[in-house]
Amino acid sequence: MTRYIFKRLAVMLLLLVGVSVLVFFLFALMPGDYYSSNRTLTPERKAELRALAGLDQPVIVQYFIWLGNMLRGQFGYSLVYNRDVTEVLAPLIWNSFIVAFAAFVLTWLIAIVSGVFASVRQYSWFDKLVTVGLFASLSVPSFFIGLLMIKIFALDLQWLPTGGMLDTASSSTGAARVLEIMRHMVLPVAILTFLGAGSLTRYFRTGMLEVLRADFIRTARAKGLKERSVVFSHALRNALLPAITLLAFELPGLFAGAIITEQIFNWPGVGRIQLESVQTRDYAVLMTITMLLAALTVLGSFLADILYAVADPRVRLVRAGSRA
Repeated sequence: MTRYIFKRLAVMLLLLVGVSVLVFFLFALMPGDYYSSNRTLTPERKAELRALAGLDQPVIVQYFIWLGNMLRGQFGYSLVYNRDVTEVLAPLIWNSFIVAFAAFVLTWLIAIVSGVFASVRQYSWFDKLVTVGLFASLSVPSFFIGLLMIKIFALDLQWLPTGGMLDTASSSTGAARVLEIMRHMVLPVAILTFLGAGSLTRYFRTGMLEVLRADFIRTARAKGLKERSVVFSHALRNALLPAITLLAFELPGLFAGAIITEQIFNWPGVGRIQLESVQTRDYAVLMTITMLLAALTVLGSFLADILYAVADPRVRLVRAGSRA
């Protein structure tokens, strides 16, 4: 197992190097840069600023300079915000994370509970209700349901704020500030949960239906085990094994930000700055976000492989046999 882990780590490093090459040269091929979009600068001044930023160097030289700086923890300088990229992204990543994590927990809880009970009570009114709900979540665009929720809960009923992370001119601190942030999180989290729970519920329902028809489930029932024990101790445990892959690949989503949702609710997160960086051609920010998501994706794949081996002894036997 230890040998396998070190082998996977080496593959991860090679993958990240390949991703860095692809990311950098794709951005290098994009026309223009931050200075070319500024019409107030003269051509001479633009050339001077490009030289100061190292943009007049050959692309291959620029890549190795960028890679070396990244290995030292220096991810570049945002020309739009006039700050280091890490200073720009650090608070925004946290803002996106708290919304994504809350939606992630609620999505999985709802998907597991509704998927299990819908599969156990197949073709019942509850199963039909869950089916209608999941197809609705897959069909309704996020911007439409977001604007609808703002109209109902923020404008008509005035229960929740229309957007932002804090009230205008807020000076709250401590527990009051936490409650204020949580109040602003309700609508974004609700939208993300509604959109994510549909596909995940369908996944769990299908997986549970397949497991409940398996021979070992019939054997467990024939032994006289209680239905609750059969469903939750035997069927659900086996149905959750394929979900390890989904769980691991949710890791990038916790930090990626939801571009449309953050735009609708004016939430200061990574999704908004991604869109703004595209418009302003702030490539240092875009490349840093892209590399972060790539690293988290590779890490999620690695964790999925390890968790598979921990959860299912058969995976360890197969890998041991392949090494032999």
